[in-house]
Amino acid sequence: MNTRDLLIEIGTEELPPKALKTLSRAFLAGIHNGLKSAGLEFEDLVNYASPRRLSVLVIELQEKQEDKPVERRGPALAAAFDDDGCPTQAAKGFAKSCGVEVEELDKLETEKGSWLTYSNLQKGESVQTLITDIINKSLDALPIPKRMRWSDLKDQFVRPVHWVVLLFGDEVIDTKILGVKTGRETRGHRFHHPETLYIGEPVAYAPLLETEGHVIVEFEARREAIRAQILEIANTVKGTAVIDDALLDEVTSMVEWPQAVLGNFDERFLDVPGEALISAMKGHQKYFHLLDPDEKLMPHFITISNIESKEPDKVREGNERVIRPRLSDSEFFWKQDQKRSLQDRVTDLKTVVFQTKLGTLYDKVQRTMIIASSVATQLGYNEDDAKRAAELCKSDLLTDMVNEFPDLQGVMGRYYAKLNGENDQVVTAIEEHYMPRFSGDTLPQTNAGICVALADKIDTLVGIFTIGLVPSGDKDPFALRRAALGICRILLEQNMDLTQLIKLAIKNYTYQKIPVDITKTTNLVYQFIIGRLQVLYSGLDFKHDEIDAVLCLKPNLLQDSDRKLRALASFRTLPEAESLSAANKRISNILKKVESEIPDKWNTFLFAEKEEKDLADAITRIEPKLEPLFQNQDYSSALKKLADLRESVDAFFSEVMVMDKDEALRNNRLALLSHLRNLFLRVADLSKLQ
Repeated sequence: MNTRDLLIEIGTEELPPKALKTLSRAFLAGIHNGLKSAGLEFEDLVNYASPRRLSVLVIELQEKQEDKPVERRGPALAAAFDDDGCPTQAAKGFAKSCGVEVEELDKLETEKGSWLTYSNLQKGESVQTLITDIINKSLDALPIPKRMRWSDLKDQFVRPVHWVVLLFGDEVIDTKILGVKTGRETRGHRFHHPETLYIGEPVAYAPLLETEGHVIVEFEARREAIRAQILEIANTVKGTAVIDDALLDEVTSMVEWPQAVLGNFDERFLDVPGEALISAMKGHQKYFHLLDPDEKLMPHFITISNIESKEPDKVREGNERVIRPRLSDSEFFWKQDQKRSLQDRVTDLKTVVFQTKLGTLYDKVQRTMIIASSVATQLGYNEDDAKRAAELCKSDLLTDMVNEFPDLQGVMGRYYAKLNGENDQVVTAIEEHYMPRFSGDTLPQTNAGICVALADKIDTLVGIFTIGLVPSGDKDPFALRRAALGICRILLEQNMDLTQLIKLAIKNYTYQKIPVDITKTTNLVYQFIIGRLQVLYSGLDFKHDEIDAVLCLKPNLLQDSDRKLRALASFRTLPEAESLSAANKRISNILKKVESEIPDKWNTFLFAEKEEKDLADAITRIEPKLEPLFQNQDYSSALKKLADLRESVDAFFSEVMVMDKDEALRNNRLALLSHLRNLFLRVADLSKLQ
C-alpha cells in the first residue's frame, strides 16, 4: 500500500482568538472522521493553528482506497424467468441496476433456494478524488455561530480566506476550497515575512514557517514558548507571574511570533483594590500581572507582542501609555463609589429590572432576604447576618466600578461593605453569594455566604421556571444550570431539605402576587436540580446505574443521599452484591404485578416452607442491628449487614413459589419480600443495578 503525507492549510485573515483552539480541534476531528469514513488509513494527524491559519498534516496517508468486492443478490430464479426461460421484468430490472445484461449475471444455489447474483470488484478511489469533499464537510461542520461572505464569492467562513495549501507528497491537488484555488505556497508572519513561502513537501511545513516565516504554527509549542518567556521575565523583577490558562490560550491565539515585554505602572495605583487593576489589565489589554513574595500585586505587567521589535523600549512605552488611562479610570471609580454606601444604593435597585414578569432587582433582594433568613434558622446560623448580607448583596451592581468591570460583582461589594463598617460575615457573604461561579469553583465558606448563595440561586430558578423560560439546548440566558449545580454542591455539605428550599422560594413569589403553580413548579425545579446532580456525579466517575439507584428514590437531603451513593459504590465490590441485585430485580418485578393490597406484616404461622421461615428469621435477627446504622447514616455498614442475607434470599427463591394458588400463603410471602425490599430501599433501589 503506497502512502504519502498530506498537508491542508486554510489561510485567512485573523481568526477570533477565543475560538481558534476550538476551531482547530474541530477541523482536525472533521478530517480524521472524513478519512476514516472513506476507508483511508493513515499513521497520524497533526493540527496546527495560528491567528492566520488552520492546518492539518496527515502522516503516511494511503494513496487510494482498497478495492472492494461487491456482492448483490437479486430476485429468486423462480421469479427471474418465466415458464419459457425468458427473463422477467424483475431480472431485467436487477441487471439494469447493476449496469450489465441479464446474461452476465451469476446464479447462486443453496439449500434455502436459488437467486440471481451480481459480483464485481469496486475499484477504490484516490485521495485526489475524495479529499475536496472531506475538507468541505469538515469546514461546514465547524462550530461557527455566524459565517461571513467576502468579495463577490458565495462561500462563507468565519473570516475571509486568502490562500489554501493542499499538498499530497510533492503534488498539489488541484481544486477549489471556499472559492480559493489550492496551491503549495503559504505565507509567513504579516510583518516579518509577508512574502509567500514555497512548500516542497508536507513535513517541511512547520519548520519552514518557523525558520523563514517567523511563525510558530503549532499552537501548543507557541503556548509553551509564551509561558516560558513570561516566567523568565517575571524572574528579572523577583515576581511571580499569574498565568491564567484561559488568558494564555487567548494570547496564544493572537500572536504568531510571540515576544514577551515587561511593563510598569505608577505605584499609586496599588491603593486601588488589586482585583480592579487585574481586571483592567487582563480584560482590556490581555496583560499578565505579577505578585511579590507576599502575594501582593506588583506595579508591573507582562504583555505579549507579535513582533520582534528593534526598539523594544518603544513597545514597552506604548503599552504603558495604553494601560495608564485604564488604571486611572479604576482609581476614579474606586474614589467615586465610596461617596455612597451600599445601603444608600438598595432603593436604587427599584430602577433595575431583574426580569419583566418577576420585577426589579429590589424585588429579588426582598425575596432573597426572606429565604436567606429562613435557611439560616433551619441550619442554625445567625439569621441577622444572613438577612443583612442578602439586603446588600446586589447593591454593588450600581457602582461605577462594577458597571465598567462586570466580573467584579460581589468582589467590589466586599470592599465597599468593609469600608461601610459591616461585620466580617456580611462582608464576605456579599462576595460568596455568587459562588460557585463555575465548575470546580470554591464554595461559600461563611455561614451567611451559604445562606445567601442558596437563597439567591433558588429564587432565580423558581422565578424563571414559573414564567416558563426553561433552558433548552445550549440556551441558558439566566445561567440556571450553573445555579442548580451550585445548589447541589452546597447542599451536599449542608443538612437542608431541597424540596423545603424550593417551597420557601415559591412562597415569596405568592407574597409578591406573582402567580405560581406550586405543585408543577416544585416538581420541575426539583427534577432540574436533581438532573444537575446526576451530571455532577457522572463527572466523579460514579456509574450511571449507581446514581440512578439512589436518586430514583427522590431524596430531599442531598447530603444524606451522597452518603448512600458512596456506600452503594463500595457495596458493589462485595461478592454478594450481584446476587442481591438480581434478587431485588426479581422482587421488584413480582411486586409490580400484584394488584391487591400487600399486608404490612407477615404471619409466622403461615410459613409452609423451611426456606421462607429461615429468611424471615434472618431478617428478624438483622433488623435490630440495622436500625441504629440507618439512624447514624452509616449506610456502608448497613449494606454489609444486608449482604449477610444473601444465602437465605437465594435459598428462598430456589425453593419457594411466591405466587402460590393459596391466597393466604401468597400474600404472606409477598409481605415478606416487600419488607425485605423496603430494607434495601432505605439506602438504594438495587434493582436498578445492571
